[in-house]
Amino acid sequence: MRTDQILTRPERVFARLDREPERPAHLQTPQMSRHRVVLLGSTLAFYLAIVVAVLTTSWLVRLDWQVMFFRPYEQWPQLHAFLDYLVVLGQRGPTAVMVAAWLGWRSWRQHTLRPLITLGVALLLLNITVGAVKLGLGRLGPHYATQIGSAELFAGGDIFPSGHTANAVVTWGILAYLASTTVTRRVLSVVSAVVSLSVGATTVYLGTHWVSDVLLGWSAGLLIMLALPWFEPLIAGAEARVFALRERLRRRLETGSVPVPVAAVLTPMLSAGGKWQLRLATEPAGPQEPATATVPAAAGQAHAPVPRPAAHVSGRPHLIRSERTPVTPAGSRRPAHTERPAAGRAAARPATGG
Repeated sequence: MRTDQILTRPERVFARLDREPERPAHLQTPQMSRHRVVLLGSTLAFYLAIVVAVLTTSWLVRLDWQVMFFRPYEQWPQLHAFLDYLVVLGQRGPTAVMVAAWLGWRSWRQHTLRPLITLGVALLLLNITVGAVKLGLGRLGPHYATQIGSAELFAGGDIFPSGHTANAVVTWGILAYLASTTVTRRVLSVVSAVVSLSVGATTVYLGTHWVSDVLLGWSAGLLIMLALPWFEPLIAGAEARVFALRERLRRRLETGSVPVPVAAVLTPMLSAGGKWQLRLATEPAGPQEPATATVPAAAGQAHAPVPRPAAHVSGRPHLIRSERTPVTPAGSRRPAHTERPAAGRAAARPATGG
């Protein structure tokens, strides 16, 4: 006869959380190969060329103005409603939440924090690099341009490079970067490329970015994705520190050096009955004994422990509301005075002779 205990859902959750972190053997960390270094150098040269072309008000700035005067949103107005939703795939907030949810599930399944830490490092690099160039160049967008043919630089804007485009490259490209198989990586690379190209073209269609903004946004996002292998030691070190902190906290809980309120929250243990309950780390295991108190004894005698009286518990079963005695309706509880004459009417006096 099998006596295996069937675990409930909360028990399975805590059991999975309590497992040691393990990294699947088939997951390979991307390395900074010669091919990747060549791509990184080429992308960096393209990035600098776009910046120089805008700073010198070259043919690229003239192309920006020609596309702006063309007004694609007026040429194809039937696409406007659809592209308004498509451009959301480049917004940092919604995309970061969706991708973080997926990578969080992968971290849960693979028992590793690398996917979430890699996403955090990539977004941090994106905010620092793209934000610094935006604020440093201060370019105005097409809707706020003031002088025809001008690059609109150093005017207090924050449009160059395109944040939507760079964010689409990094957020969706991180899925391909963290893929576990070669086929999956190739498929996700194509998907992320299509999404980032579509988002960048959509911003030009809507008139919110210049063409040069989108080109620089693609380059900025691709530079971050190509440079990520250099940050793999940092990611591995951060993961190791997090797990080491968890182990130290677990040892402190086992030794009882954690304060009692914290231990009560962080130490879920499985009781004998199969239900989860919180037990303090400092509470001794075993049957509970009645509490005792020490009282002064007679002279020459040692202090003897006297058991405290147990709380009185009535043996009468608790009655439900329908079985209880009806409550007297609200109102005066004084008995009615039948002999008192009614108000406003004089009492009859006995007749006297005379």
